[in-house]
Amino acid sequence: MSTVIEQPVEARLVAAAPRMQSIPATLQYDRTDPFAVRMAFPAPATLEGVDVCWTFARELLAAGLKDAEGDGDVRVRPYGFDRTVLEFHAPEGTAIVHVHSSDVRRFLQATSELVPVGLEHLQLDLDHDLAELMRDAF
Repeated sequence: MSTVIEQPVEARLVAAAPRMQSIPATLQYDRTDPFAVRMAFPAPATLEGVDVCWTFARELLAAGLKDAEGDGDVRVRPYGFDRTVLEFHAPEGTAIVHVHSSDVRRFLQATSELVPVGLEHLQLDLDHDLAELMRDAF
């Protein structure tokens, strides 16, 4: 069984122009980092012209489907009937994208089938991680 889930999504970039530009993005989940999800944007979709990947809590993404959540670099909130807004805050500025809520729900369902919510801790290898930290300390 694969340990990684990747789901392409169509993101609409909110800008000053009246029409939102559609950009490709990918939601990613890796069972080896069970509490996190990633949203990746390819270089042509970014102002800097480089691939950009944001990492944030799976729990934040799920909660943001129902209510406005987050007070840090990533914020998520529902918008209308079937849209979810993700805000990405960086020193260079803020990017706001809309995605279909149904895509987010389908992605979260797949992640839950791979690693059920509440059982993420069973995926962690704390002995290995501690050994790696200790090795790097010397």
